[in-house]
Amino acid sequence: MSKSPKDFNWDEVEGKGFGGNYSAAQIAEMESAIEATLNAVTEKEVVKGIVVSKTDREVIINIGFKSDGLVSASEFRDMPDLKAGDEVEVYIENQEDANGQLILSRKLAKVMGAWTNIEKALEEDTIINGFVKRRTKGGLIVDIFGIEAFLPGSQIDVKPIRDFDIFVGKNMEVKVVKINHTNDNVVVSHKVLIEKDLEEQRQTILTNLDKGQVLEGVIKNMTNFGVFIDLGGVDGLLHITDISWGRINHPQEVLKLDEKIQVVVLDFDENKKRISLGMKQLQAHPWDALAADVEVGSKVKGKIVNVADYGAFLEVLPGVEGLIHVSEMSWSQHLRNPQDFLKVGDEMEAVVLTLDRAERKMSLGVKQLTEDPWTKTDLLQKYAVGTKHKGTVRNLTNFGLFLELEEGIDGLVHVSDLSWTKKIKHPSEFVKVGDALDVVVIELDAENRRLALGHKQLEENPWDTFESVFTLGSTHKATIVSKGDKLAVLELPYGIEGLAAFKQLVKEDGSTAEVGETLDFVVTEFHKEDRKIILSHTRTYTEPAPEEVKAEKKKSTKAAEKASTSVEKSTMGDIDALSALKEQLEGAERAQAIKKLEKKSKKGE
Repeated sequence: MSKSPKDFNWDEVEGKGFGGNYSAAQIAEMESAIEATLNAVTEKEVVKGIVVSKTDREVIINIGFKSDGLVSASEFRDMPDLKAGDEVEVYIENQEDANGQLILSRKLAKVMGAWTNIEKALEEDTIINGFVKRRTKGGLIVDIFGIEAFLPGSQIDVKPIRDFDIFVGKNMEVKVVKINHTNDNVVVSHKVLIEKDLEEQRQTILTNLDKGQVLEGVIKNMTNFGVFIDLGGVDGLLHITDISWGRINHPQEVLKLDEKIQVVVLDFDENKKRISLGMKQLQAHPWDALAADVEVGSKVKGKIVNVADYGAFLEVLPGVEGLIHVSEMSWSQHLRNPQDFLKVGDEMEAVVLTLDRAERKMSLGVKQLTEDPWTKTDLLQKYAVGTKHKGTVRNLTNFGLFLELEEGIDGLVHVSDLSWTKKIKHPSEFVKVGDALDVVVIELDAENRRLALGHKQLEENPWDTFESVFTLGSTHKATIVSKGDKLAVLELPYGIEGLAAFKQLVKEDGSTAEVGETLDFVVTEFHKEDRKIILSHTRTYTEPAPEEVKAEKKKSTKAAEKASTSVEKSTMGDIDALSALKEQLEGAERAQAIKKLEKKSKKGE
């Protein structure tokens, strides 16, 4: 009778399957034995593995783990002959991804191995063979162990490299000098390898170096102050002044880079290892070739090679120069900028003023080619006292101005000789530099080269006329121009100024006149020599003070005495006649003076 499904014993069936005869202890023992045959692996490390198989897309690699790992076939492009059984290094990225697969990478294994080698090379200071891949800003990119390293241009060679492209695509030995783990940057140097080889050569050169020694070198660098010469492992400076006996502005005028030249050692500082070189010293000094007939007073020809504030240098022969001081360029007494006379490149003639062949110095002059204007025979007649001239204002000072009448002939116009009527404190109130001015000669001293000139003397002294117009006690309209500490300045007719004390500005109503007001003023004092007129407004409505009356009386007495010389002695006692005569003379003189001033004023307009 068959059993129903409910009565079937499944345990009996399962016990007879695969491994059904093993106990739990036996199963555990077998699992342990299998685990012992597998490697314990750690993520993020480089291990060795055996290629199990290879397809177009993947390479299966056994690293002794419980499962094989997969690596993209593209990571083995540099190993086209890769086959099953080959041993390779791989990097464990992940023991088990989402699909339970072991993930390996040969690319990362190469990178990790490269960094290990690079760090080892830095620590042990070993030489690495690199490949220059390309040029970059400031240097080259070199492949070392598959890592791109930077080779700065300054670390390529001991001498400056001007063309980096010549190294691209070539192998080059380098040393690792710096690793930046933060940015994964590596800096290498080829220069350190060369320097080590040159050090022995450099020491040999420095040991045998001596002043006066002639060496051969190559121009490695050029600047505006000189060139650096490679003497075979050690550099020396050839200053621009030691290149040629003649004057040059830049070394490139006579030299070029990489040129091989002979130089002589001028100086050597063993401590600082500085070597000063010369090139012109290998040639005879050009002063030795200067003609014997060149002496003081003789004329020479040359070209201007330099212009400075104090003068210019004339090159007579290459390397033979003379200084033309600015004071020797013109007979004019006013020193000007040398560039007003000449410029670099001008060819000209000059007279030798001083010559020292031993010191190799020479001073020259240009103005000596023409006659000194102060020694001309017609000078005394041309600039005789009273003669009139027109000149150019060259300089202004506190006391006057200097006027150039002709090249080399200057005269002084004192500030007091500019105007009869205006109170000029500084010449700049009257003229400016460059203006033309008419003058008359007041004094001539040819021996001391001095000429005194005047501008106001071109006209009559109006104060002779003013004396007759602005008589004591006369009344005139005047405008208050300004006020000082104690005095006010008044503008009188005919463009002259007068002065009034503050107490003399009080008006009849008790108020004080202010700037800008025009009032009547009475002349209380007149000083012709000092060109000063003192006035008062209060005198227009008050009686004069006793001292003022006394002063006027004294003046009247002098006028009477003057008038008495034209009359007979018999009338001298006749006071009335003298007084009448005085009034008559003064009135006529005053009227004539006013008429003269008005005529002159209209002419000026």
